[in-house]
Amino acid sequence: MSTTSPTAAPRRRTRSRRPDWSELPRGVLLGLYALLIAVPLVIVLFTAFKTSSQMYQDPFGLPPSPSLANFAELWAGGRIGTSFLNSVVVTVVSVTVTLLVSSWAAFSVTRIGGRLGTVIFAIFCLGLAVPAQVAMIPQYVIFDQLGLTNSLLGLMLINIAVTCSVAIFILTGFFRTLPQELFEAAEIDGAGTWQLYWKVALPLSTPSLAAVAIFLFVMHWNDLLYPLLFITDPDLATLPKALLDFKGEYTTNYPVLFAGVLIASIPMIVAYVFLQRWFVAGITAGAVRG
Repeated sequence: MSTTSPTAAPRRRTRSRRPDWSELPRGVLLGLYALLIAVPLVIVLFTAFKTSSQMYQDPFGLPPSPSLANFAELWAGGRIGTSFLNSVVVTVVSVTVTLLVSSWAAFSVTRIGGRLGTVIFAIFCLGLAVPAQVAMIPQYVIFDQLGLTNSLLGLMLINIAVTCSVAIFILTGFFRTLPQELFEAAEIDGAGTWQLYWKVALPLSTPSLAAVAIFLFVMHWNDLLYPLLFITDPDLATLPKALLDFKGEYTTNYPVLFAGVLIASIPMIVAYVFLQRWFVAGITAGAVRG
């Protein structure tokens, strides 16, 4: 009786995976761009914990003995606390009101539809074509005649006016992607226009609203042009304008200034960390359909 030994399974030839060199140029460019962005941030971070002499001796090195003296000096002598609070009030109110006004306007444009809706949308978008510097003089004259210069209310109103166009542009693109069947079903259930907006459109537009909120927050928080134009009272200055006061005519205390820049960056980082998962989704959704 003969026995047959099992034959070994043929070995498969494994091909060595070759690196995709076509991605190398893009990777190098992205790495250089990331380095270009990161280096100034690292310098600001290190300098905020140095003395002036340490900064001039080694501008790019780690602080030999990190100290919070710059933050203490900043907080004690520069009205930073008041300016920080002013920036918070102006930014939060401006972003909130802009989101409410622009979302209602964008929803109205999509509900009107047709040629009339297209014309209204085009009128709103005209604000994107006008640079802020072009309208500075007329804006100042109008606000001065209304008694709104040198006031936080006037600063908030001008912020809302100049950013509504871009918010309407993004939100209109998102509202146009929403299924009309949802609104038709809500109308059958007896929902009015306000209920369609508040209970149907807004809950579905959270990603787009978050994206617009981050964009507006960064714009208003970093704004220096309009505080310089409308605010002369130091007690009403926002944080960017208050930091500008640390830049002297002949010398500048860079460690203290960079400590202020570091403080000013914290709210933007926190806002982006909490809203980042909606940011990209909102921008993409708003650009699906024009």
